[in-house]
Formats: sequence, structure tokens, C-alpha cells
Amino acid sequence: MPKITFSAKRLQINKENTRTMAIMSLAAVLTTFSLVASNALLSQRSYQARVIADKEKAARQLEDNLQNVKNLRDSYLAFVGTAQNIIGGDPQLNGDRNGDNAKIILDALPSKYDFPALASSLEKLLDERNFSVESIAGTDDELSQTAQTNPNPEHVEIPFELTINSNYSSLKSLTEVFELSIRPIHITALTLSGNNDATRLSISAKTYYQPAKNLDITTKEVR
Repeated sequence: MPKITFSAKRLQINKENTRTMAIMSLAAVLTTFSLVASNALLSQRSYQARVIADKEKAARQLEDNLQNVKNLRDSYLAFVGTAQNIIGGDPQLNGDRNGDNAKIILDALPSKYDFPALASSLEKLLDERNFSVESIAGTDDELSQTAQTNPNPEHVEIPFELTINSNYSSLKSLTEVFELSIRPIHITALTLSGNNDATRLSISAKTYYQPAKNLDITTKEVR
């Protein structure tokens, strides 16, 4: 078998080629790593910039909210701190026309459907003026009303039907009795039956409530 020999020059060339390939491979690896690392750093920098921007926005909103809370508190204290309430009663006492302005507003336009409370207040109002209440009918729809959400709630009707027994002359003053109620009452229909001494009056009417506005606090994930 013939013997293969290489000259020193050829061996030197092969050695240099091997070294060159190794350097080129290392350079390619370093370049790829640098590109990947640079892309990761740029992505992280962009993410951090978005986080900082959102934090600054949230901080500004928080400052505005704190100022608004202070203004709202001052306005509320001024509203309930009057010497006389908005219907001429004493804010420090209990009674039909008494109580502070916040109580008056909630009595006039409550934040819940609460039909049983409405029926009780109507019965009390009529009993105090010697009207015989035969029935107060309506729908206790509080559960379904509570399940509804609205960021900007408006007033909602509460329909009811009322039957009263009295003499005719007394029933003529019934509208004045409703005017004494702190709650707005809109009569939609009246039906009279009987005679002057024993008259039966059936009323279809509605009042209102306004759901409380919810302060929804949300979180945001920065991506």
C-alpha cells in the first residue's frame, strides 16, 4: 500500500483552514446570540416603557380621584348641614318633613326597588288620614332589578294598584294626600264604584326608584 505524505506547507494550510472555520463558526454563534439578546432587550425595554406610561397615567387618575373625593365630601357636608332641609323641616328631628337633605332625597327616590317598603309607606300615609285601605298590589321585582347592571342608571318605574274604601267627599281629597308623599306618584287610572256614603276607589299608579351607581374598580394587564 503506497504511503501518503503531506508537505509541511499543506499541513499548515489545513491547520489555518480549520482555525478559520472555527473562528467563523464562533462568530456566527456570537452574532446570532447578539441578535436574539438585542431583540429580547428591545422587547423588554418596550414593555417597561408601557408599564411606566400606564403607571404614570394611573397615578394622575388617582390624584384626580382624590381631589374629586374631597370636593364631593365638601359638597355633601354643605348639602346636609343646612339649618333647614329642602322641604322646610328640621334636619335634626324625625318626622314627616324632618331629616337631613340626604335622607329626604333617598326617601323621594330610593336606590332599591323595595316594593314592600313602598306599600308600608302608602298604608301609613293613608291610615293617618283615616282612609280605609282595602289592598295594595304590585310586583316585588327587587331580585331581577338588582341583577341588572348599568354604568349610568336612570329612574325605573314601580307600578302599583291601590283600593280604598271611604265616602265620596273624603275621596275627593285623595290627590292632596298623595301630594304630601315625599315620593313622586303618577296616577294613571281611577275607578269609582258604590254610592256617596260607601265609595270604593281603585287606583292604578306608579312611582320610581333610581339604582345606585356602582364604582367599578378594574385592573389592567400590560402586555
